Amino acid sequence: MRILGIETSCDETAAAIVERDANGRGLIRANVVLSQLDEHRAYGGVVPEIAARSHLDHLDRLIAQALEEAGSGFDDLDGIAATAGPGLIGGVMVGALTAKAIAWARGLPFIAVNHLEGHALTARLTADDPAEAAFPYLLLLVSGGHCQLLAVEGVGRYRVLGTTVDDAVGEAFDKTAKLLDLGYPGGPAVERAAERSARRRAEAGEETPRFRLPIPMRGRDDCAFSFSGLKTAVRQQLERLDTPPGEAEREDLAAAFQTNAARSIADRTARACARFTAEVAPGRPLVVAGGVAANKVIRAELARVADAAGMTFLAPPLKLCTDNAAMIAWAGAERLALGLTDGLDFRPRPRWPLADLADRAPPGAGAAAQAEAGA
Repeated sequence: MRILGIETSCDETAAAIVERDANGRGLIRANVVLSQLDEHRAYGGVVPEIAARSHLDHLDRLIAQALEEAGSGFDDLDGIAATAGPGLIGGVMVGALTAKAIAWARGLPFIAVNHLEGHALTARLTADDPAEAAFPYLLLLVSGGHCQLLAVEGVGRYRVLGTTVDDAVGEAFDKTAKLLDLGYPGGPAVERAAERSARRRAEAGEETPRFRLPIPMRGRDDCAFSFSGLKTAVRQQLERLDTPPGEAEREDLAAAFQTNAARSIADRTARACARFTAEVAPGRPLVVAGGVAANKVIRAELARVADAAGMTFLAPPLKLCTDNAAMIAWAGAERLALGLTDGLDFRPRPRWPLADLADRAPPGAGAAAQAEAGA
């Protein structure tokens, strides 16, 4: 099947064409993403009204571009999928209403996709062999608004093992970047500053960290996260300096923050690996998804955790970690393969937890049944 996917939940306007074959393999025919970074940079964050207007201005053109790159027309499509939540509701409505209009005009199925499910299923799109990412698997979902560990038991079937008690890790990266005046967006800015710190310290032969920060939640029995205290520790270190921080101090603090955020994530994920192995199944994959999954230090820590737990580690290519429409098209294809579609009266949602998808999963279909249906 061939699906048009539309993503407008935040500050990327995106359209994609993705195919899913009878064996469950995915192929991206086109994946067009227009970033709005320049429009929001002056404000230090995403302005919802500006984002929604930009989606309105550009979405039709991007859909046409995706179709052209894929060598497809609307008549070649088997369904239209769009992010219907969670996200900035103005932007979500732009994408969902556009998808509904196309579906109605062309007589095609409409699939309302949960943005988080798009991230959760991306590893099944990018795996070389569908068996590598067969259900069940353990998912770490890390982004600007979400930080969760979930047992993924099938399409629409997600069980939360742990979540953040305060800030999501991506939010903590953004706030730390603002504290250190590193620029926007914060996550990549902190990573670049940390890389500069590492090079400079290596050249100087410095091995002892310049700043000591806490590792949040390390050693706890649960799988919860917390990053607010780590961000506060960065601010307190800044306040202790006798003079305004120079470039070296800001880079070293960024490195300390990133290192301990990664160590905290690794500790929490290792706990979840042990629990998942005991409660669900041993030897299943550890999958990471979401914008923060593009961070190289965090990916390296998670690969080490997976290896220690006897699990394979799956991470999408960097360009598919951040928001994109290919993941939305793929989630739509996975749902359509199971006969799951939505009416044109489906209402977009600013909040839509993954746990709420249970009522939209195939009745009584666990991982084994879904795998059989998908094949």
